[in-house]
Amino acid sequence: MMIRTRISVRPQVFGLRWLSNQSKVNFQTQSILQQFKDKEPEMDAPSKMASESTLPHIQQDLNIKPKQAKKKSAFLSDSKEEAEGFEMSSIKQSLGQMVIKLFKIDMDSARAGSVAGSKYFGDCKKQGMYYPNEPLSDTAKFYYETLQLPQSFSQWFQITTLHYWMLAVRMRAMPFKYGKNYQQKLVDRIFRDMELRLAEELGITSNRLIENYLKEYHTQMLGCVLSFDEGLMTDDTTLGAAIWRNVLNGNPNVDMRHVEALVSYVRGNLYVLNQITDREFGFGKFEFVPPHQVVKPLTAAQKEALKEMAKKEFANKNLPSQKTVLSLDE
Repeated sequence: MMIRTRISVRPQVFGLRWLSNQSKVNFQTQSILQQFKDKEPEMDAPSKMASESTLPHIQQDLNIKPKQAKKKSAFLSDSKEEAEGFEMSSIKQSLGQMVIKLFKIDMDSARAGSVAGSKYFGDCKKQGMYYPNEPLSDTAKFYYETLQLPQSFSQWFQITTLHYWMLAVRMRAMPFKYGKNYQQKLVDRIFRDMELRLAEELGITSNRLIENYLKEYHTQMLGCVLSFDEGLMTDDTTLGAAIWRNVLNGNPNVDMRHVEALVSYVRGNLYVLNQITDREFGFGKFEFVPPHQVVKPLTAAQKEALKEMAKKEFANKNLPSQKTVLSLDE
C-alpha cells in the first residue's frame, strides 16, 4: 500500500430511483459508478507535480546574501579508497580476510563506516549539491529550479538533513546495536564534511566561527528530526508543515503544490525503505528514488520475487568480510 495519503474517487449518490423496465437504455453488467470506484487515481512524479503549478512565484526575502563557494573540494575525500571505481589489490584483500577471520571482527559494525559513513553520506550530500557557474544535477534542479529554493549552504544543509532523516528512519528499524552505529557514522561524516567545506570552500578562517556554525546546524538537525518524526507518526498535513518550516524556510508565500510534491517524494522513498531488508540496507543497496520518478505500490507477488532475488544475491557471499547477522526477511 502506498504510504502517501491519497483521496480516492468515490462518488456518493443519493436518491436514486429505479428506472422503468421499458427504458431504452441498455444497461451493462458493471455500472458506471463501479467503474469510477475501481479506477485508481493516476500518480504523478513529484517533479511533475511541482512544475504543473501555475501560481506566480514570489521570491522570499531572507534578509541575507548567501555566501557562495570560492573553490570546489573533493566530493567525498582525497583518499583513493573513496575514489569511484577503486579496487583493493588481491594481496591486501587476502590479508584483510585473514585478519577478519583471525580476530573474529563483527563486520556488521565495521561495515557501518563504509556504508553509512561513505556511501549513504554521499547519497545525502549530492541531492542538493551545487556550485556557482556549474550545471545542476537533475535532483538539484528539482530543488533550485522547480521549487525555486535559494542556492545557499544552509539550504543545502536542509535538503541533506531531510535525506539523512529518511535513512535514519530505516536505521532505527535495524537491530539497535547496528542501527545506532549506522546513524552515528552518518551524522559524524556529515558534520566532518561541513567543517571542511566551511573552511575550504566558503573561506571561513576562524575556528571559533566554524564551531558556532556547526553547533547551530546541529541544533537545526535535532529540530528537523523531531518535527519530521511527528509527521511520520501522524499525517501528511503535519509532515507537510514540518517540510514547509524547514526545507521551504517557512515561506509565507509558498506554493502548496510544492509542499505536496515534497511530501509525495518523502512518502515514496519511505515506502521503498520499508520494503528493503535489513541485510540489503546494511550492505548499501538502497538508492533514493529521484523526484522525476513515480513510486508505485508492490503486489504481494512482486514483494516475494524481490526477496528471492535478494536471497540469491547473498547466497554466495561467504567471505569473512561478508559475514552478517542482518536479516533477509525483514
